[in-house]
Amino acid sequence: MSTAPTAPTTDRPGAAHRLATLAADVLGGPLPVRLRAWDGSESGPRDAPVVVLRSRRALRRLLWQPGELGLAQAYVTGELDIEGDLAQGLRTVWAARREHGLRPPRLTSADRARAVAAAVRLGAVGPRPAAPASQARLRGGLHSRARDRAAISHHYDLSNDFYRLLLDDTMAYSCGYWAAEDAGFGPADAQRAKLELICRKLALRPGARLLDIGCGWGALTLYAAQRHEVRVTAVTLAAEQAAYVRAQVRERGLTGLVEVVCQDYRDIEGGRYDAVATVEMGEHVGDAEYPAFAEALHRRVRPGGRVLVQQMSRGRVAPGGGPFIEAYIAPDMHMRPLGETVTLLEAAGLEVRHTESLREHYVRTVSAWHRTLEERWDRFTELVGEETARVWRLYLVGGALAFEEGRMGVDQILGVRPGPGGDSGMTAGASGWYEGLDRL
Repeated sequence: MSTAPTAPTTDRPGAAHRLATLAADVLGGPLPVRLRAWDGSESGPRDAPVVVLRSRRALRRLLWQPGELGLAQAYVTGELDIEGDLAQGLRTVWAARREHGLRPPRLTSADRARAVAAAVRLGAVGPRPAAPASQARLRGGLHSRARDRAAISHHYDLSNDFYRLLLDDTMAYSCGYWAAEDAGFGPADAQRAKLELICRKLALRPGARLLDIGCGWGALTLYAAQRHEVRVTAVTLAAEQAAYVRAQVRERGLTGLVEVVCQDYRDIEGGRYDAVATVEMGEHVGDAEYPAFAEALHRRVRPGGRVLVQQMSRGRVAPGGGPFIEAYIAPDMHMRPLGETVTLLEAAGLEVRHTESLREHYVRTVSAWHRTLEERWDRFTELVGEETARVWRLYLVGGALAFEEGRMGVDQILGVRPGPGGDSGMTAGASGWYEGLDRL
């Protein structure tokens, strides 16, 4: 059971004490963390995680950009750090905000005047620091084809080598299905269980035609073709992904079963498919554009065919995931509550037959990626630089915590396009879907 933060204690006066006092005024309560400033001074609860301000530049960022984005900018540049367990530090801050009423900074004129005066005394006043190089810089109309391509490239074209280093041998960059609790059941097992579960929900049979929209590095495409002998059209906007999947298709001798297309989902042509899957791609579509996306899913599947959507969900607060996610990881991302997505799919003519939350599964999936990042930290920093590696550390730690605390979810939604007379072809229900997933 959590308790209210203890009263701050100060080892010696200095910048940390002044900042802690100012922060308490702005946030509406004492800081739940201990501050250590660039002058060596400390202030705050002795048993709390320690936030280290390595330079005055971190304070200047927060003056120009109060809140999550300013903190993230200071963290990824190394001007601010958390000593010890980053996850516990973030968990402490979220608990204080949730349980003790700390509010995000919304500076009044008086607050801003006090902050500037404190910054002057601390020698932190200066021009606005430039945004870190790792921050996205997109142009053009929201969800125009060009901007969507740039947004996808910012995240997924980081390099195939980076994702090979981060992911398991399935190269699946989405929530796994942890079908067993034992220590021998690892991330790759969870991904194979997820892929098989999708194939079973879609009732894939040899010779069936599958459209994989947002195919990533081809995890589902390659699995369905190799294990179920399905003919797959794999679609991605990311050039690095398309090149990787094509190479894997050639290497595995699947050229007769798989076609890889690098294009926008809005440009997909061809006949109707027996099944359509889109795994954690719908978040990138946009809010206003989602009805047309749902209609495209309906249009591309034959009557009686099935559609599987695996998609992250979130409440109406920060539907893009928050300022950090939107600026550094997934620009223009949009999530909504599960029920709203179901409504949009049904409005497009799909009959939703089954939904399944995988929220806890994503905690384990993201935590596994984070362990890999830390274990291979030197290799990651050599490959992409320390700033980008710190972006990913913050992303993975914060993501796991968001799923753990229920601020984000992820769901599999199975729909069918009814045939003439309403025939769904789904009388068998979920029988057999989960059998043996822990033994693939």
